[in-house]
Amino acid sequence: MARCAVLIDGGYLDRVQSDDYGNVRVDIGKLGDELAGQMERLRTYYYHCMPFQSTNPTPEERTRHAAMDSFIFNLKKLPRFQFRQGKLQRIGNEYKQKRVDILMAVDLVRMSAQQQIEKAIIITGDSDLVPAIESARDSGVVVVVYYSPNSRHDELLQACDERYEITRNLIEKTKLVSVPAQRVPASSAAVPVRPTNASKPAKSTG
Repeated sequence: MARCAVLIDGGYLDRVQSDDYGNVRVDIGKLGDELAGQMERLRTYYYHCMPFQSTNPTPEERTRHAAMDSFIFNLKKLPRFQFRQGKLQRIGNEYKQKRVDILMAVDLVRMSAQQQIEKAIIITGDSDLVPAIESARDSGVVVVVYYSPNSRHDELLQACDERYEITRNLIEKTKLVSVPAQRVPASSAAVPVRPTNASKPAKSTG
């Protein structure tokens, strides 16, 4: 069976959910399986930053950080999932992701060069990944990108073999299903619930 890897820029996906779909939250586990389709999923890589905390964190900052920490803890319990942590930098009133594109590029080039996968499925809007995508294609890997038409780079789209919009249908098929907290068994902790306000949408700058 052909094998693929799914690489998700968490900050980009957060913005798509917030800006395009009214903050509907997806189940990251379902999303990875849906994107892989009939292919064997080697692993889903999820890239994100912990929320910013000042030197003397406010109660709101502590709450956001704790929520994201819990989300990542549960995400790591899913089969064939790997979390890669970037760094969130505050510049004035803006928050910017750092290192996420580098981490994605390293994983994409490594898996391609070692022939671990036949297809790479990425969710991102970062054109800084173009050199890594070109390297993966040179290694014989088919690169597929899922993107928002409201947040895209033509250079990124042109570099990929296949391009698909993140549609409402995809969001609806993979969205989280609410379950009353008092009825959730302890074992369900393995299913990650992405906290809505775990971090403010951040711009990816490398």
